[in-house]
Amino acid sequence: MTTQELIRQIHRKKSFLCVGLDVDMQKIPAHLLEEEDPIFAFNKAIIDATSHVTVAYKPNIAFYEAYGIKGWEALHKTIGYLNEKYPEIFTIADAKRGDIGNTSAMYAKAFFEDLGFDSVTVAPYMGKDSVEPFLEFEDRHTILLALTSNQGAFDFQTKDTEGRELYKRILETSGKWKNSHNLMYVVGATKAEYLADIRRIVPDSFLLVPGIGAQGGSLEEVCKYGMNENIGLLVNSARGIIYASGGMDFAGAAKTEAEKIQSIMAAVMPG
Repeated sequence: MTTQELIRQIHRKKSFLCVGLDVDMQKIPAHLLEEEDPIFAFNKAIIDATSHVTVAYKPNIAFYEAYGIKGWEALHKTIGYLNEKYPEIFTIADAKRGDIGNTSAMYAKAFFEDLGFDSVTVAPYMGKDSVEPFLEFEDRHTILLALTSNQGAFDFQTKDTEGRELYKRILETSGKWKNSHNLMYVVGATKAEYLADIRRIVPDSFLLVPGIGAQGGSLEEVCKYGMNENIGLLVNSARGIIYASGGMDFAGAAKTEAEKIQSIMAAVMPG
């Protein structure tokens, strides 16, 4: 998916909502455990219930790896279902990969070629040669961790390095890498006060913003400081939507919560 296709979808749906498919078998409705593939059954129901107001889905890969082969098969079926039935929806492999060049090349091949994701989250700590193998895929996006939503982000990401915070150095340096036009950045909603500074460095890039809802981030603050002329935001909610109910009505409850968020987004979007 190109950036322009993503922008068109955002304006068509009046939404920049990303739903996190972080499936925990201990939290999904009990009746689904009787299914042949409970994880896929859960994901399919959530997707079908929320796709009309959702522009991106983000499976967190750890929640699938934890269940071994069955988890990986469920992930494969989930992305296959999205690509076949909802090809206009942007897909994000929340994998947080990043290693020496040849290893990163294999990670990129796995998520972009085998699974068919539109994008993957990548850790920048090992630098240019660990990220550029992902950027070689011209028709895909690499979402670089810049300023995350967890409390431990302050351990390193905001530390001063020769007069510049580390997260700002990541934003500035990565913009000089080959095919950097395919970069997006993770910026946590719980760090909304930093968004104005981030926008001065990357005014045109898309930002993936986790942390609203259960983690306490403010959607209104994110929009106030992070939105650009192309919207430029993918705001993620996972637990608040997918676990809105633990009963037979789980999909309907997810639909209701997703529509609530979309209505706020529509109200703040220009035009």
